[in-house]
Amino acid sequence: MNDRNRWLLPEGIEESLPDEAAWLEHHRRTLLDMFSSWGYELVIPPLIEYLESLLVGPSDDLDLQTFKVTDQLTGRMMGIRADMTPQVARIDAHRLRQDAPARFCYLGTVLHTRPGGRDMTRSPLQLGAELYGHAGADSDVEVICLMLEALRQVGIEDICLDLGHVGVFEDMVEQAGLGDEQRRALQALLQQRALPEYGQLLSECSLAEAQRETLMALSDLSGDESVIGQARQMLEGTGGRALEHIDYVEALSERIKQRIAGIRLHFDFAALSGYHYENGAVFAAYISGQGEQIARGGRYDMIGQVFGHSRPATGFSLDLKALAKISPLAQPSRHGIFAPCDEDPELHAAIDQLRRKGERVICALQGQQGGAQAMRCNRVLEKKDHQWCVKGID
Repeated sequence: MNDRNRWLLPEGIEESLPDEAAWLEHHRRTLLDMFSSWGYELVIPPLIEYLESLLVGPSDDLDLQTFKVTDQLTGRMMGIRADMTPQVARIDAHRLRQDAPARFCYLGTVLHTRPGGRDMTRSPLQLGAELYGHAGADSDVEVICLMLEALRQVGIEDICLDLGHVGVFEDMVEQAGLGDEQRRALQALLQQRALPEYGQLLSECSLAEAQRETLMALSDLSGDESVIGQARQMLEGTGGRALEHIDYVEALSERIKQRIAGIRLHFDFAALSGYHYENGAVFAAYISGQGEQIARGGRYDMIGQVFGHSRPATGFSLDLKALAKISPLAQPSRHGIFAPCDEDPELHAAIDQLRRKGERVICALQGQQGGAQAMRCNRVLEKKDHQWCVKGID
């Protein structure tokens, strides 16, 4: 890199300039205050941890997305967080160990080795909430409603909520007697919707024809509420708990409809996105014209087992920087008051008083270029009748 392009950032790494930064900070405060009103307590996990604390669950995806460095003090491998959920699980299981339900929220930058999402970013600003210590539908409903309220707070209301349950796929694989390696390979292909490859792999597995057809048909179990009936018909007589999972999703959808009037629902029983530590109901939010989810979550019971305290959990996360680009809400006003360059004590007393009231006051500098408008000020401080007063700019 020569001196002429030293300003370049790595691909997928962005910075927020004043307007976007003001939007992010304003809504960060709004959302964290809203989470607090629901009883969710803020935690701030570290940016970097020992690798084994960050990598939980059966998927290799999280491992591949994590930057790794060597700790110069101990020689142990460390990772820069790619997802904050494992960190919050560690906090709940080890640092704040308790049996009663616990609610946490968080916000911070995560770093990915490879870009993803509509903006191809490698540095999302992850905002999320987690509820630990409750295994029933009540906690899933609460977290889904909290996710929808978070989106509403940033002006996104025309939402389609996608519901599914990873247990359907897991149960079908278990009934078929497939091994972990085959399960992971099928899961990865189904997640990517690589259906020809998924079908080819199924044909290579030692399966009864009925089992192969059922697993293949799973990829089509996506759509409106009629999918519930199709799923029941397809899974009738297969044994296992797949039908229980279908019933759970239907009951969940009914409760969501009662809470959120007019919510649009979509069902997808092949939804296996994420880092695969989910093991129950999963959900995601979409908006018209956007093919990618804008928020996602699910149940990941027993995620704290690796940290010595196994208990149920559910939560969601989103990228606040991505929402800033699609939110209809305008940037917060950054207009201010322009004060002259003057050492008058009364002037500075007036400036202090205005700032204590929450006003944005910018002081002129001796010999500076540009005046009030260049400083994005719509008012000025002027002295009139021996008193400093705020005056609008025509």
